[in-house]
Amino acid sequence: MDFLTSIKERAKADKKTIVLPESLERRTLEATETILKEDLANIILIGNEKSILSKAEGLDISKARIIDPNTYENMEDFIETLVELRKHKGMTKEKAADLLINNPLYLGVMMVKKEVADGMVAGAVNSTANVLRPSLQILKTAPNTKLVSAFFIMVVPNCEYGANGTFLFADSGLVPNPNSEELAAIAISSSKSFRQLVGEEPIVGMLSFSTKGSASHEDVDKVVEAVKIAKELAPDLKLDGEFQLDAAIVPSVGASKAPDSDIAGKANVLVFPDLDAGNIGYKLTQRLAKAEAYGPITQGIAKPVNDLSRGCSADDIVGVVAITCVQAQISEE
Repeated sequence: MDFLTSIKERAKADKKTIVLPESLERRTLEATETILKEDLANIILIGNEKSILSKAEGLDISKARIIDPNTYENMEDFIETLVELRKHKGMTKEKAADLLINNPLYLGVMMVKKEVADGMVAGAVNSTANVLRPSLQILKTAPNTKLVSAFFIMVVPNCEYGANGTFLFADSGLVPNPNSEELAAIAISSSKSFRQLVGEEPIVGMLSFSTKGSASHEDVDKVVEAVKIAKELAPDLKLDGEFQLDAAIVPSVGASKAPDSDIAGKANVLVFPDLDAGNIGYKLTQRLAKAEAYGPITQGIAKPVNDLSRGCSADDIVGVVAITCVQAQISEE
């Protein structure tokens, strides 16, 4: 069973409710039709029902729940909650009402906070910053997590490397220039995400332009230090570096360049030294190797909120919603 089919089966087995705040975007509505047809999740759309149904002409979204902020029965409670959460930042009842009534992203995240929904997916028409700001203000970070980061699950066809061609690339969507402590945190979070979503044992390669001291530079030192920190924090995790990409995933190259490493040549979780490398790496793999790229998926928020690429298709939204459902199942365990 391929990765997405497996995720969809898991989503169907314990159906969750996902809020899609970008309800006037045609791709969101096309995805909603597919999600409801495949019975992957319950869907909440935020906005004026007449406007949404007009945009959805020709689509069957009749099973979606449409919530209009102007008439929503829980709004007063939501406003009070936002004031309480943000009063130390000067939040007033008027500001809270404005955000929750006029910004669907804030209302969507508050629905997740108040357990009206189990997760939120947005970003088809909003920037990452706009999607994550209310998430961090309202939901905050997960317990024992210092950093929110983002990853892609990459499924490479006809590939003998990784977990039968499946990899996790991090951070490929959020943290621009992580320091050593942040890289270590990304590695540990990513290993957990890989195990939860892919169901295979994570083997983490910390990437660089150097393999085990083959080059000297402060950028290499950052990765070396991150490896040390990650090993101290998670001694049972299969993790090593610094590796060049080929030394991390190709067994013969790993054996040649890093003969003393048990991880070299076997990595399925690839931690890039910065967002430049991670973003370029996933797009190269997607376009040149014709890989399926699922993400960006966020990790480290207290409840699942995922950000879409603004170039996403309706099918991409369906995939991210299914993954968000599985994350919601896991967060309840």
